Amino acid sequence: MKPNVLLQYILPHRFLSRIVYWATRWEWAPWKNFLIREIVTRYDVDMSQAAQPDPFAYQHFNAFFTRKLKADARRADPDPATLLSPADGRISQSGRIRDGRIFQAKGQEYTAAELLGDEAAALPFRNGSFVTIYLSPRDYHRVHMPLEGDLTGTTHVPGRIFSVAPFAVEAIPRLFARNERLVCHFQGEHGPFVSVMVGAILVSSVATVWDGLAIPPYASEIRRHDCRDRHVKLERFAEMARFNMGSTVILLLPEGYMLDDLQPQQQVIVGQRLGRWAGAAVTNQ
Repeated sequence: MKPNVLLQYILPHRFLSRIVYWATRWEWAPWKNFLIREIVTRYDVDMSQAAQPDPFAYQHFNAFFTRKLKADARRADPDPATLLSPADGRISQSGRIRDGRIFQAKGQEYTAAELLGDEAAALPFRNGSFVTIYLSPRDYHRVHMPLEGDLTGTTHVPGRIFSVAPFAVEAIPRLFARNERLVCHFQGEHGPFVSVMVGAILVSSVATVWDGLAIPPYASEIRRHDCRDRHVKLERFAEMARFNMGSTVILLLPEGYMLDDLQPQQQVIVGQRLGRWAGAAVTNQ
């Protein structure tokens, strides 16, 4: 086992993530400006698209990291039948879910039931489609709606907080089904769909537009919340959640959606077309 992979198993994930959570909210200017300068320089962050383009004007590092973009920086594909990218990032993997199994990387896969923490909730996606998008430190870290949908529930699934960088995805079995994550269930025009916010080492904090901060606190057991009586309806392309630091978002879709020819490591941005509704008769051929 390579040293960087071995380290993933022995590091105190939650302890380190708590330290980083505090450190990225420290408002002392020399500290937060140092962190911001490191990320902007190392990852060549394009601040011209930000609503506040001055990186040092942010209250703390996390405010910079979850920065809002200018109103015209991202646009939704105009065809209402298309599936939109929920995030800026790179395609990790995408394709068909085959008998409930999702491809992670070469030699690695996991089940939809494991990912969602619920066998029954996974049934609509047994032969559907999935898209996994990795957000790097240079990316915009707000997650948007791929489709219009009514929030039906959330599931906070406890777990490890492994890195979700490509080296870890290739080496750690069932990584996405093992990391702490927030599963967001929606009902759309053509059936249920799911957006899974997967935590990662040092970057495991998730907030939603309907509840605010959702992770932390970290969970010791699966926590399910029925949201149907809250009547939360989000439009296609609307902001849904954000990663306080970066990670991975996974979409699960029912049969009937046909994905475009998405390639691993392909760059995508919020609002970009990823596929479209084609109907079960087409996707079953």
